[in-house]
Amino acid sequence: MKRKFLKLTVGVFLSLGVISANAQTTQPINVVTTAVPFLRISPDARAGGMGDLGVATSPDANAPFYNLAKVPFAQKNFSVGLTYTPWLKDLGLNDVYLLALAGYYKLDEDQALAGSVRYFSLGNIQFTDAAGNDFGSGRPREFGVDFGYTRKLSDKIGLGVALRYIHSNLAGNLAQSGTTYKPGSTVAGDITFFYNGQDEAGQGWNFGATLTNLGGKIGYTNDATQKDYIPANLSLGTTYTKAFDEQNKITFGVDVHKLLVPTPPNFNQDDTAVANAQAADYRSKSTVSSWFSSFNDAPGGFKEELKEFQVSLGAEYNYMDQFFFRAGYFYEDKTKGNRKYFTVGLGVKYNVFGLNFSYLVPSGSGVNRNPLSNTLRFGLIFDLDDLNAE
Repeated sequence: MKRKFLKLTVGVFLSLGVISANAQTTQPINVVTTAVPFLRISPDARAGGMGDLGVATSPDANAPFYNLAKVPFAQKNFSVGLTYTPWLKDLGLNDVYLLALAGYYKLDEDQALAGSVRYFSLGNIQFTDAAGNDFGSGRPREFGVDFGYTRKLSDKIGLGVALRYIHSNLAGNLAQSGTTYKPGSTVAGDITFFYNGQDEAGQGWNFGATLTNLGGKIGYTNDATQKDYIPANLSLGTTYTKAFDEQNKITFGVDVHKLLVPTPPNFNQDDTAVANAQAADYRSKSTVSSWFSSFNDAPGGFKEELKEFQVSLGAEYNYMDQFFFRAGYFYEDKTKGNRKYFTVGLGVKYNVFGLNFSYLVPSGSGVNRNPLSNTLRFGLIFDLDDLNAE
């Protein structure tokens, strides 16, 4: 019991950053959960201002976070982006944050290399068991590092692949009830696709599709049966850009996301042995089979499967490629996490420097208040190839 409680305590703390499960609903809540949920946090301020829209938007330094295949269509040859996100500030937490760094380098007009780093600090946590006994404090932290290659297959189509190393240190080497916890790590990969349908004026449709975090499970003990799924994900997106003239453009887009992770079964509440067997069966699925079964394993059937899709809606107004105004909305069903929020953002670009800012609009009140309310993101972008421009 103590072992489960410790693991659950850390897991719930992590999940706060991804799941607002305080919805008041008569429908059964059955959230698809994973380890390392920091990989699901939108890591840059531009997408953060558009409801986390990023699969088919125009490429920039942060493209490796959303769709690596966009990079060969970027106008700049070399770009780097840095974003800082204080996390869960609305809950009074001052030492939890996400730091993200990404960039790319175009080898020529058709191919490029890219990479990114995400570092998530959970601040200081006091570890206790179910009885409230103190087991000391720690500073859980996680990070993901990836490197990828992308190239054009034609003037309109790009394809990208990336390899990612994920490290999660939640409890250090804490020993409790005969169990020693350890940092977990695993390797995952991305496969991405992008279709650039814009004309020379920058007007037209873009389409994107990504399979991300395709990798092995991650565990925090030596017990192989206690490993957790990582957030393997399928995303489909499209944007349309209208160019009114050389100075004014507006882009509208939508992304649809689906976790490729098994849905938890309705555990038998009356028979512990049966519930334990259900849990063992849930954890025992192989990684590859879980990707496919995630489309038809919800206890509520097809109707529940549809509820597991999340939607990002966003828009960006571009004036002279220097000033940007953004807005968006993110939707997740109330039985699958209940993340629903509006976002706004601003961007300014001058010479080789770009500054982006996004804000998550507060919603709800009291126990129903969205814990992500007032989330801010601050981002810098450096287009370094302009340093040698004539």
